[in-house]
Amino acid sequence: MKSKALNILFFLLAMSIFAQKTDSLIVKEEKVLVVKDSLSAKEPYDPLAPARAAFYSAVIPGLGQAYNKKYWKIPIVYAGMGAGIYFYLQNDKDYDRFRDAYKRRLAGYTDDEFYGTGSTPVISDDRLIDAQKTAQKNKDVSIIVTVAFYLLNIVDANVDSHLRQYNVNDDLSLQPNLNFNSLNARPNYGLSLTYRLK
Repeated sequence: MKSKALNILFFLLAMSIFAQKTDSLIVKEEKVLVVKDSLSAKEPYDPLAPARAAFYSAVIPGLGQAYNKKYWKIPIVYAGMGAGIYFYLQNDKDYDRFRDAYKRRLAGYTDDEFYGTGSTPVISDDRLIDAQKTAQKNKDVSIIVTVAFYLLNIVDANVDSHLRQYNVNDDLSLQPNLNFNSLNARPNYGLSLTYRLK
């Protein structure tokens, strides 16, 4: 009896093994094309990008703006720095003219460009001293303007690079609101903070 039951068990196991068919399903690999949406695509966060943009702008003014892809800012940087340099050179030339004329008058000559043709000068010695002081002050202001545009160029590249990576969307917003209180007929001012989960 035992051998009959054992034979039936082996027979059933053997039948289940032979009953299996090979898999006839063939899986084909398909290539999927992923297209980035340029409007919603965000660059990966790079913590060194602001420092890199500031360094580029410090080495060559405007290079940080090019790194941030804000090409329209480059002419503004060079126009500001160029204007400062131009006015420095112009005021330096005027300062030299006033100083040379004053030195010639101290030496006793009356042939400088500000003396005129008569026996009395058209522009007095005190006026030449004031003109020298004004030209020197304008030279100093021109240097300050040039350095300010240079530093503003560096700060702009750094801040723009920071803000380029900042997440700006409508899911988080802060808006002012105004409610009218009907009990005391006064407006209630406030801010509403909106946070939406997707």
